[in-house]
Amino acid sequence: MTDIDRPRPLTTVLGPVRAPLALAVLLQALASAAGVGVLIAMVQIGDRLLSPAAPGRVWPIALAGMAAALTAVLLSTAANVVTHLTDSALQLRLRRALADRLSRVPLTWYAQRGSGQVKKVVHDDVQAMHYLVAHTVLDVTTVVVAPLVAVAYLASVAWWLALVCLLPLAVGLGLFRWAMAGAGPKMAAYGQAAREINSAAVEFVDGIAVLKTFGQAGVAHRRFRQAAEAFSDFFARWAAGTTGVTTASQLVVTAPVVLLIVLSVGVPAAVAGQLAPSALVAFVLLAPAVAAPAAGIGSRVQAIRTGLGAAAEVAALIDHEDGQAGAGSGRPDGTSIRFTGVGFSYDGTHRVLDDLDLELHPGTVTALVGPSGAGKSTVARLIAGLHRPTAGQVSIGGVAVQELDPAALHRTIGFVLQDVILLRASVAKNIALARPDADHAEIEAAARAAYIHDRIVAEPAGYDAVVGVDVSFSGGEAQRISIARALLADPPVLVLDEATAYADPHAEAAIQRALSALAAGRTLLVIAHRLASVRAADQILVLDQGRVVEQGRHHELLALDGRYARMWQAQETRRPTPASLAQESA
Repeated sequence: MTDIDRPRPLTTVLGPVRAPLALAVLLQALASAAGVGVLIAMVQIGDRLLSPAAPGRVWPIALAGMAAALTAVLLSTAANVVTHLTDSALQLRLRRALADRLSRVPLTWYAQRGSGQVKKVVHDDVQAMHYLVAHTVLDVTTVVVAPLVAVAYLASVAWWLALVCLLPLAVGLGLFRWAMAGAGPKMAAYGQAAREINSAAVEFVDGIAVLKTFGQAGVAHRRFRQAAEAFSDFFARWAAGTTGVTTASQLVVTAPVVLLIVLSVGVPAAVAGQLAPSALVAFVLLAPAVAAPAAGIGSRVQAIRTGLGAAAEVAALIDHEDGQAGAGSGRPDGTSIRFTGVGFSYDGTHRVLDDLDLELHPGTVTALVGPSGAGKSTVARLIAGLHRPTAGQVSIGGVAVQELDPAALHRTIGFVLQDVILLRASVAKNIALARPDADHAEIEAAARAAYIHDRIVAEPAGYDAVVGVDVSFSGGEAQRISIARALLADPPVLVLDEATAYADPHAEAAIQRALSALAAGRTLLVIAHRLASVRAADQILVLDQGRVVEQGRHHELLALDGRYARMWQAQETRRPTPASLAQESA
C-alpha cells in the first residue's frame, strides 16, 4: 500500500462513527446559529428602543430572542451528549479492534515494542482521542457557523465594516495554522518519547524485585529518570517554540481586541455620519461573535495535537500488516505437519532456523531435543502460527499455516508452553479456557488426567477457587493445569514445549503416561530437555544451530554414538538413583 493509497489516521479511526458525528455537527451548527440569533434579537430591540424612526413592539423580538437562547442551550447540550456517547462507543470499538489486531500480530512485534508501548496505544492513546471526538468537532463547527451567521447579518448593515470584523479571525486562524505547522513529525517524536517513558516505567515496576535482589535498582531508576527527563526536555522545547504563537492566536480574537479594531474604524465613521449609531451598536454586540469562538480552539492546541498524534498511533496499529500466520480460510486435510526449507530470524540477521526439513506423521510422537538456543521452541511457535517463517513453508494437513482459517488453526493445535500464564479467574475457567462450554465432569476428568485434581480439591473452594486470590500454584502445578487445559481442548495436534520442565520425577512419569494415551490418533510434538522422558517417542529429532543433525528412535540414536548419545550419557551420569530419591523423600 502506497502512502497515497493509505487512509489518513482520522479516516481510519473516525470512519465507523461518521453518522453520529454528522448529527452532532448539525445540532451544534443550529445551536451556534441560534446563539448568534440571540445577539441579533438584542440588536433589533436596541434599534427599536433607541431609534425614534423605527418604533415598534419589542416583546415579540424579546420572546424570539429568549426562544433562540433556549434553543441554543438545548441543541448544544444535545450535541455534547451525542459526541460524548459517540466517544464512549468509539473507545470501546477501538479497543476491541486493537485487541483483535494484537491477537494476530506475531510475537516479534511485541518483542520489538515492549508492554509499555502496547499499553500506551491501547489505553493512553485511545483515551487521548477523547478531546478530538467529544469537543473539537463541536468547537470547529462553532468556529465556522457562528462567524458566517454573524458576518452575514453585519454585511446587511455595513458590508465594509463586516470585512473589518473578519480581520481578527483571519489573523487568529493564520497564527493557529502556523502553530500547528510541522506538527506531524513533532507528534511522531512526542509519541516516541511517550512510548519510551511508558516502557521505562513498566520495566521499573515489573523488574524491581529482581533488580533489588542483585543491587541493580539504581539502574532501572536511572533509565526511568533519563526517559522522564528526555520527555520533559522534548515537551519544553516544543512548547517554547509555539507558546508565543499560540498565545498571540488566542489574544487577537478576544473580545477587547476585536472591539478595539471595530471601534477604531466604526466610531470615526459614525461621527462622520457614514454609519448610524444603531448600526455601530450592532457591531459592538456581534463583532466578538465573529472571532471569539476561535479562542476556544487556540487554548486547546496541545490537546488537539495530542489527540491527532494518538489517532495516528491507533490507526497505525489497526492498519498494521501483521504477517501473522493463520489469516486465510483454508482447512487442514489431516494432521500431518511438514517443514520444507524453513528459515527463521527474529532480528532479520541471525537465523535461528536454517533450511529446516522435517515431518511429523499423524498418530505419532515426535520428540525435539537439542542444546539451548538450537531453535526448538521456535519450531513449536511456527507450528502454532505465532510466527511466520522468513523462508520456506510450514504446513498442517497439506495447507500452509498462514493460509489456514484462524479458528481451524486454533481447533487443530493444543499448545503447552514452558512458562504458563494462568488468568485471574476460577481454576475451572482456567482449565476450560479453550472450551468454555465444558461441564464440570469434563473439567475434572482433564484435571485428573493431568494429575492436578487432588491439589485443586485440597483448596476450600476447589474448582471455584480464583487463581491469584484464593489459591497460588507452583510452577509445576501451573504446568499441570496447562496440560489439563490442552487435554480438555482435545486437539488433533498437541505441542508440548518443555511441558514437564517443573515436574518432579514422580509427577513427570505420571504425566508422560497421560500424554502417551492422549497421543493415540494424534500428531504429538514434545520438546524436552530430559531425554529420559521422550525415549519411547516414535522419532527423535536432534536440533542444533537451526538444523536437524540426527534423527531416529532412541535405540537407533544411541547406536549412532553421536550427539544424542553424548547428551544421553551426560544426563544419565547426573540422573538421581533410587537410593538418592528415597533419601530425598525422607
